[in-house]
Amino acid sequence: MIPPRPAALSAAPHASASPLRSPSLPVAVALAAAPVAVLLQSKAMAPLALVAMALAVLVHRRVHGAWPWPRAAAAWLAVALGLWGMESAAWSVVPGRSLGAGAALAGAALLGGAAARAVAEDTAEARARLARWLAAGLALGLAAALFDHLSGSALRAAVRGLREAPAALAFGLKPAAAVMAMLLPLALAAPWPGWARGALLAAGIAVVLTLPGESAKLAALAGLAVAGAAWVAPRAVPRLLGAVLAALILLGPALLAPALEAAAPRLAATLPHSAAHRLAIWDFALARIAERPLLGWGMEASRAIPGGGEGPTEETLARLGLTAPAQRAFLLAPGAAELMPLHPHSGALQVRLELGVPGALLAAALALLLGRAAARRAPHPPAAAGALAAAAVSALLSFGAWQAWWYAALLLVAAGAAGLPSRAR
Repeated sequence: MIPPRPAALSAAPHASASPLRSPSLPVAVALAAAPVAVLLQSKAMAPLALVAMALAVLVHRRVHGAWPWPRAAAAWLAVALGLWGMESAAWSVVPGRSLGAGAALAGAALLGGAAARAVAEDTAEARARLARWLAAGLALGLAAALFDHLSGSALRAAVRGLREAPAALAFGLKPAAAVMAMLLPLALAAPWPGWARGALLAAGIAVVLTLPGESAKLAALAGLAVAGAAWVAPRAVPRLLGAVLAALILLGPALLAPALEAAAPRLAATLPHSAAHRLAIWDFALARIAERPLLGWGMEASRAIPGGGEGPTEETLARLGLTAPAQRAFLLAPGAAELMPLHPHSGALQVRLELGVPGALLAAALALLLGRAAARRAPHPPAAAGALAAAAVSALLSFGAWQAWWYAALLLVAAGAAGLPSRAR
């Protein structure tokens, strides 16, 4: 939720040279700590981001004498999405969970929008500090992630008190890779020499491509590609990105079914087990969307949808072309491949499945406005557009839309994008 571009505030009556009176300081600290924090434990992102944003709002209130209510329409759309999730409790198969998840999202979105405004209205010196700390924290996080990966998860095993790292611990690198993929484009705004920024971006891409998680790799590549395009066309590219994301959210579920029928049988044999499982999950989600096409099943109801705990049938595997012996052995093994393991691993599908047509319209409008905000109001449009692209790839292909650590990370990145130094136009 990127607020209006900040005006120069060095002469503002409430501005102060003291860092402790800087609303951006807590966000800068959180951005610097986030790469290592999410590497060690992804769930740490929620308290880290929410506390930092709350402190930013409180410092702004103390310094300026007024609450930084969000001005960006995107922030209020995110709040509306949470409120619609609360409303979905009326027909949800898990009403209590829908009510709680919607309230949490609405509250976090309101806080994130307020923090973004508070950070954007800080001094130019404070925003430069935020960008420097973000870049330094990202460099440290990339180094720690590479060490952990090459050492067989030794770092994360040590903080858990484990002498040996179980194989499953390696999957915990995926959230860290996704967060660092979002932060990479923001490092473009760091007030460093060009060679230093270039070295950080090159190292970041190399490290993320080394880590587990195909969606994070795509996110990192997409983020820097969009940032590069927006460097050339800072108005057009972010707007186009927002429009494309809105179309994917609205039309993606409708287009996915024929795409699966047409392409899956030809490509399925070459897919790794995780991707093959993803096809079965999406196929199940599409079938459940067809059962409740208008209002959906209720926010956070994916895990409770009837049949989600079962595995795919022989008929489903044949229809999707998942007939390779190794794939069949994995997907048909008891308990190995549930049709709905917590969420559909696609934000667009999850919104449509749980919140129906109104939820999809709200989410699409949110994506459209974020693209417009990156073009018109972000202090550094290439960085903001790149972060939006990286976030969108992970959101569309990986994590649960309402996971607190995930949307807290998104809000922190949005606040960071709002508080970057201005790019010369």
